[in-house]
Amino acid sequence: MEEINIIFPDKGQSTFPLGTTAAQALGAWRREALKGAVAARWNGQPLDLSRVLTGDGELAPLSGDSAAGLEILRHSTSHLLAQAVKELFPEAKLAIGPAIEQGFYYDFDVRVPFVPEDLERIEERMRALSREKIPVTREEQPRSEAIGLFQKQGESYKVELLEDLEAPTVTLYRQGQFADLCRGPHVTSTGELRHFKLTQVAGAYWRGDERNPMLQRIYGTAFFTEKELKDHLHRLEEAKRRDHRRLGKELDLFSLHDEVGPGLVVYHPKGALLRHLLEDFEKKEHFKRGYEIVIGPQLLRAELWKKSGHYENYRDLMYFTEIDGQSYGIKPMNCLAHMMIYKSKVRSYRELPKRYFELGTVHRHEKSGVLHGLMRVRQFTQDDAHIICTPDQLQEEIRGVLNFVADVMGIFGFPFEVEISTRPEKSIGSDADWERATQALSQALEANDLPYSICAGEGAFYGPKIDIKLKDALDRRWQCATVQCDFTLPERFDLAYIGPDGERHRPVMVHRVILGAIERFLGVLIEHYGGAFPVWLAPVQAIVLSVTDRSGDYSRQVHEELFKAGIRSELDLRNEKLGHKVREAQVQKIPYMLVIGDKETEQGTVSPRARSGENLGAMGLEDFIHKVQTEAVPGFKE
Repeated sequence: MEEINIIFPDKGQSTFPLGTTAAQALGAWRREALKGAVAARWNGQPLDLSRVLTGDGELAPLSGDSAAGLEILRHSTSHLLAQAVKELFPEAKLAIGPAIEQGFYYDFDVRVPFVPEDLERIEERMRALSREKIPVTREEQPRSEAIGLFQKQGESYKVELLEDLEAPTVTLYRQGQFADLCRGPHVTSTGELRHFKLTQVAGAYWRGDERNPMLQRIYGTAFFTEKELKDHLHRLEEAKRRDHRRLGKELDLFSLHDEVGPGLVVYHPKGALLRHLLEDFEKKEHFKRGYEIVIGPQLLRAELWKKSGHYENYRDLMYFTEIDGQSYGIKPMNCLAHMMIYKSKVRSYRELPKRYFELGTVHRHEKSGVLHGLMRVRQFTQDDAHIICTPDQLQEEIRGVLNFVADVMGIFGFPFEVEISTRPEKSIGSDADWERATQALSQALEANDLPYSICAGEGAFYGPKIDIKLKDALDRRWQCATVQCDFTLPERFDLAYIGPDGERHRPVMVHRVILGAIERFLGVLIEHYGGAFPVWLAPVQAIVLSVTDRSGDYSRQVHEELFKAGIRSELDLRNEKLGHKVREAQVQKIPYMLVIGDKETEQGTVSPRARSGENLGAMGLEDFIHKVQTEAVPGFKE
């Protein structure tokens, strides 16, 4: 009998008959190994527990408390969703249904859009299918047979996906009469899918292209325990309460208008002030670290974008126009102008590094299906900088950027995670330069004692990058800061410096942002703080509320003194009940409300209330001014 040799996590080895499944091998190794396992790892890759092992290798259980295990659970639940929809809506056509960071979704083509009541019916059917404990089985088919199967079922989107594949054999997963095209792995039975919730339905273009049909996307989430699900649903409710689009309207910060155009933000006075405060903070932090502020044009000749590689690799996301018979590209990035500044004169090694910083507004043709409030827009401003340095300075400069990021994230109270994104399929430059750049990034992270993961193939087309994902108050991840190492564009633009030997040498360029897109960062801040900004960022730091007309003159005096002291103040002299005025100020999330009545007018004091509702008691105006000025410092902990 032919046998295979399997190595287990404890480095123990055992021999099994050919045809043994992963579950059988793990159970023989340790009886408890299958407890909590949703799949297995075979030579490091996820594998169905029911898969037959066909050769020697390393085998380990893949537990439900791992990120990979949760992804398998959610992907399996998306199949359960699709099965329920097909049973309730037989005319629905299946598109795709992946696991995502917060759960899963599945896209359907239906004649009549889903409504909330439909989600309730679908969820009920999913629970019934779960109770049936239907086995989930994997099968391989020739691609041509799979195409025939889905053609017969009228599943045109599955046929399109299959026709785009080159592999001669594909995998399908079945549960009862339902079959879906999928690589897997999956759980072994629908009975393992018990703690799930369908959360919303939205429109989504097939393959994210607005030229394609609009599909119905049902979102959901799934967990291994009821407690995890309940905790997550609570966070979702909190996320709705903090939604930056709702708060942006309530706090009168910004608006979006179809008449203006999708993905184009209109800032109202308070929103523009909030942005100014953030940008002013940014400038000061950059100046501290030796950056020079620069400004590049919005339009650059198309020839320059061709030289840089953007035209070939990025033009689908760019806008172009014609002036005097010549083509120009509206900039999606700021690097080209910064390189032209560097090239404006001969540079010595003694001048390096050069750190050019620009709050540069850029335009990118994002597809309409992915636009989302401030988080994904077509016009945005980046806190963009390009560091041009010698190869010997590269390590220190990358570490300096990482320290800059850590300092700023600390001021806002954001923990963060780090990834290195490596060379994508569509890219420019030599393998040697990509290897040098990737090593420089990884060595800087290791020197700064920052753990990181690898995100294969997600780098920029001109170089690898460090992606820094901050975590907000609801434990959500947001991509903001990036650090990109680039040997290629300095070569293409013939950047040089004169070294100690009097010869020309090639510098290296670091592309980096700290906050990233200002629009996105503002959206994250609004949701992180729930609109209750710290005193230093609050567009209005205090509001003076008169109790009666008798206190009007003193209220004006207090407002003027606050203004002279640099405190952003508003004055409310309306003939309204005090409770109404206080509630309105609390809705506006203004940090302090100064109630001015007869007592305060007579004594020349103020009675501040915090937005939390706490009454701070009477105090002198100078004492209050000192309190606000003390708190109006970036990073002050309230």
